[in-house]
Amino acid sequence: MQQITTKAPAQKSPLHPRAATATVTDIMRAPLATAGQYDHVAAAAYLMKHAGTTALMVMDAQTGQPAGIITQADIARAVANGKDLNDVRVHAVTITRPAVTTTTSIRDAATIMTARHLRHLPVADAVGLLGVIDITEVCRALSADVKS
Repeated sequence: MQQITTKAPAQKSPLHPRAATATVTDIMRAPLATAGQYDHVAAAAYLMKHAGTTALMVMDAQTGQPAGIITQADIARAVANGKDLNDVRVHAVTITRPAVTTTTSIRDAATIMTARHLRHLPVADAVGLLGVIDITEVCRALSADVKS
């Protein structure tokens, strides 16, 4: 006869591992939609709208590595500066960002994001862009660590 246990084994939340030992791979998601450095900013704005995102990863076509991120704030700044979004290329308004590696801790990523006032951070390796982390997931992971 088979015994049935009623108590389920304790499990760690897969979404919010302990931030002290967790790395960015524990919270990263598939890359945001991407744009090329030489795309028009108007096209990037259109893509953001239809992708339902507030930022696009800007990729270097030659290396396949992230070259930066263009955000809604960057586009708004270009408009406020009187730029014609059909004439301006993405690289002209892109903010370069450090790409962290898969072994970067969530705490180190939070430090980078805080110091540079970043809401998104690419995760890359020698092959190229692997994913992206955002400030919301970093905060969730860190707050889960504080609670436990």
